[in-house]
Amino acid sequence: MEFKICGLRSLEHALAAADAGASLLGFVFVPGVRRQVSVERARDVISRTRELCGADCPRIVGLFANQPLAEVNAVIRTCGLDFAQLCGDEPPNYWDNVDAWVMRQVKVDDSLPRKTAISTALNEIEEVTNRLHLTLLDKSLKGALGGTGHTFDWGIASEIARRHPVFLAGGLAPENVRQAINTVRPWGVDVSTGVETDGVKDTAKIAAFGEIVRLT
Repeated sequence: MEFKICGLRSLEHALAAADAGASLLGFVFVPGVRRQVSVERARDVISRTRELCGADCPRIVGLFANQPLAEVNAVIRTCGLDFAQLCGDEPPNYWDNVDAWVMRQVKVDDSLPRKTAISTALNEIEEVTNRLHLTLLDKSLKGALGGTGHTFDWGIASEIARRHPVFLAGGLAPENVRQAINTVRPWGVDVSTGVETDGVKDTAKIAAFGEIVRLT
């Protein structure tokens, strides 16, 4: 089971995530959001993490939303990102011109009837899959790009995961990730808020999350 620790801003927490067995480390470059990290700071943290972890270093993901393609590609080059996670309304022709592997965030609206929610998500995921990109499922919450700390109907996620390999995000934490994995059977899981204390990454929670994922 793959897992990503997202919203990292310091070397300490990046190394804690790597030590916990994370396969992906996420850095947020979306302007104005709480976990945003500057390009310069991220570059330094990523460079040092790679130096210390060597060949075992997790892949690095940058999060973006509705930002100019040239800006995204400049950050990818500066920080040496492996993936760009697109969290906005970027169209498919945008995805194809990103200078890294793309992880497309698909927001699931579980306020809709279940069949409608599933079919709506699947339509977008099929476009993502056909273009050989990855999919991350998160909760659709009005006005939020992600990282809300809210779960959504895992029954919907399970139906989707039976058809396509997906990362599951949305309200995961050490307390519920085992149930989420057993219910959804995703390809990977993603966490940010669930490994924080008072809005700051918590190394003990990162370690606990990693251990549970590895043992599930």
